[in-house]
Amino acid sequence: MSALRLLTSPFSSLSGFSDRVEATKTLVRWTFLVSAVAVAVGSACALFLWLLDRATELRFQFPWLLFLLPIAGFLIGLAYLWKGSSTEGGNNLIVEQIHEPGAGVPLRMAPFILVATVLTHLFGGSAGREGTAVQLGGSLASGVGKLFKLDSDGVRIILMAGIAAGFGAVFGTPLAGAVFALEVLTLGRVQYVALIPCLASALIADITCRAWGIHHTLYNISYLSGQSHVEFDPIMLLKVAIAGVAFGLIGMVFAEANHTLGAFMKKHIKFAPLRPLVGGLAIIALVYIFGTREYLGLGVWSPNPHDVTIARLFGPEIHPWAWALKLLFTVVTLSAGFKGGEVTPLFFIGAALGNALAGILGVPPDLFAALGFVAVFAGAANTPLACTLMGIELFGSTHGVYIAVACCVAYLCSGHSGIYLSQRIGVPKTLDGDLPPDATLRDARQMRAQPALATIATNLIEKVAPASSTSASTFVQKESESMSHHHAVTSREIGLVRIYLKPNDRSPQATKSWWNQTPLYRELVKAAKADGIMNATAHHTHFGYANHGSVHAEGAELANPELTMYVELICARPKLEQFCAKHAALLAKKVIVYKHLEHWTLAPHVVDSDNSTPQARAAFTTV
Repeated sequence: MSALRLLTSPFSSLSGFSDRVEATKTLVRWTFLVSAVAVAVGSACALFLWLLDRATELRFQFPWLLFLLPIAGFLIGLAYLWKGSSTEGGNNLIVEQIHEPGAGVPLRMAPFILVATVLTHLFGGSAGREGTAVQLGGSLASGVGKLFKLDSDGVRIILMAGIAAGFGAVFGTPLAGAVFALEVLTLGRVQYVALIPCLASALIADITCRAWGIHHTLYNISYLSGQSHVEFDPIMLLKVAIAGVAFGLIGMVFAEANHTLGAFMKKHIKFAPLRPLVGGLAIIALVYIFGTREYLGLGVWSPNPHDVTIARLFGPEIHPWAWALKLLFTVVTLSAGFKGGEVTPLFFIGAALGNALAGILGVPPDLFAALGFVAVFAGAANTPLACTLMGIELFGSTHGVYIAVACCVAYLCSGHSGIYLSQRIGVPKTLDGDLPPDATLRDARQMRAQPALATIATNLIEKVAPASSTSASTFVQKESESMSHHHAVTSREIGLVRIYLKPNDRSPQATKSWWNQTPLYRELVKAAKADGIMNATAHHTHFGYANHGSVHAEGAELANPELTMYVELICARPKLEQFCAKHAALLAKKVIVYKHLEHWTLAPHVVDSDNSTPQARAAFTTV
């Protein structure tokens, strides 16, 4: 019995004694699997948090460690380039594997991200810890899924349980962890199919982490602290909504700045280990430019009572620009390739922004620091429900209404942006635009860039077009009309064959040896060349489906082995038929489509003195 059927169908819907026995066995098996994942992830998070505290203590004890940050960054980049390239996708890789299970999440992701994050914090990088916890959970859960040979539905559920365990354990918020795993996958939709596994996993992981002696930071709100029931003031609610707009916009700014700077560095610094080296130098420069180290590391605590920390932002003192400085330090750190996560810095940025807005709106700083703490994250991660629950778990239910309003408004105002580009857009936040089904935030960013590129292209065309032409199209039309008086077109029949396959398809005759694993599409192109086929090209697909199957998408971090591609052959029909017959063993069970084309020959009317055949022919193929 599949995991999906068990978790979506009550026992009462099962008919027959054998079905009930099988369901019981499956339930027991899944209880064991989820518990094993949760205990492993909770223990790993406990170790990670302990190491993080020790690294932070050493950084404060030995300030000179900051000057080794570029070297540490280079080593982290070198390690990922050498052995960790398959794990580079991070949280986005896990989200993609839940949507479309494929090669899975490598088990090596866990040690790589743990060591890299600890080194980042030891030497002064401004990063978080959520990314590490989620990747620990996803990596260990994927390992369990492979060990027990789960089907695709089972892989999705166990990965979601791993995310819930990591998030719930690292922050001490199991309810938020469970809902986060269900909500983070798709904007506007919650994957209830894994509700029970995620809740159980988050609770067990949190209990395990606490059993190892890990304690989480407590934050107190003095505003309405004496009240035990939910109460709200309409004027205060209006101010909360106004602040929610700012929280959402800053969440969007953080995400877009991180992606933009990261893309810029990848474009201009080709050798990956050099990016964190440059980023480390930039962090050192920022420390001296602003004359402070307050924005290094997590920002949760500091031995210097005058430093700005998250806890201090809940006090009466206003810090108007702390949020901007933390945003700057964090974006430089993460976009350069250092590891950790975005969430704890977002907590800092949100709390600092709430603290700053409190001075403007005339509201309690501790309340608005708490609202910003969760609402900026809600906008940046597109998880308003999980962040509302997190706020209630951390700050109590007295302010539940304010927390919910701040998180929901921030979510709406952050637009189709976010820190996880593999998130799919289930329910668009706005009605404008033409998003394709199952579009991701990455797709939305690319679509936003297209109008700007189109404007630039139009301006360039207008600049290079002749002044006498009214438009570029008129110019092309006039040129084509002029050309028709000097050229002749002749045609002959020709054919096109498309052979549909998958990127990871191998030749049926190939052995299992590592040295004989040439992809089938390469073998077909080479065979076409040997057989004298005129054109042979392989075309990859980025988004689509075949044979009424599910929609697949190509991820930036990991190729999708299930996404259909095709090899295209162009030649005379008899020769194409001969090719297919000759290589029938390679083409068995493949979908092959034939199209009729014409091969056009364009010849200028240049004739010799004796009116012989035109010269200087140019040939091309068209549908």
